[in-house]
Amino acid sequence: MRLFLASYRFGLARDRFLELTGPPGRIAVIANAADSWPDAARASAVTSEFTLLRSAGFLPVEVDLRELMPSTAHDVLAAFPAVWVRGGNTFVLRRRMASSGADDAIARLLAEDSLVYGGYSAGACVLGPTLRGVEYADPPGEVEPTTGEDVLWTGLGIIDDVLVPHWASDTLDPDGASAAMAAACDAAGTPYRTLTDDQVYVVDGGDAAVI
Repeated sequence: MRLFLASYRFGLARDRFLELTGPPGRIAVIANAADSWPDAARASAVTSEFTLLRSAGFLPVEVDLRELMPSTAHDVLAAFPAVWVRGGNTFVLRRRMASSGADDAIARLLAEDSLVYGGYSAGACVLGPTLRGVEYADPPGEVEPTTGEDVLWTGLGIIDDVLVPHWASDTLDPDGASAAMAAACDAAGTPYRTLTDDQVYVVDGGDAAVI
């Protein structure tokens, strides 16, 4: 299994992502964490990710989970050696993953080690065991008006710890949501890892570390 889970974009570890993926080629970009945003803001977010990934040599292609179904998600995602899941609202992203079948497809492809998963902020948080505590950073109330479906409080369970991004970040967390997330995990006895905006949690086979 190969995971690159960042607080913000590549953090300071772009080269490590390239080590996981090998020579850069096509990469699926999932931007559904931004589905609750105005159309222009969402489109700008996709363009921004494309620019980032092209600068590293990748050929980004958006895979919009709104266009997938459980019967098609695996084959669509299996066509890519890597996926990049950007930040936004973790609850909206989780709901889209479940409705499209992308959650099961991603879990299967990771277990087969046929896909590298890169993601940051919401794209990293969604892989944890639970989303309890994430409500201090992302409003779960955006799910129903955006998707027409209920909020899911379970993560994908790919990793054992909740990831708390934007730790001690005055820029991306001026209101202290990360500290509130960590406190909620402490209160519930849930294991967690904090990530500054420079840090990345990397899983490469049997090795896992924050770098």
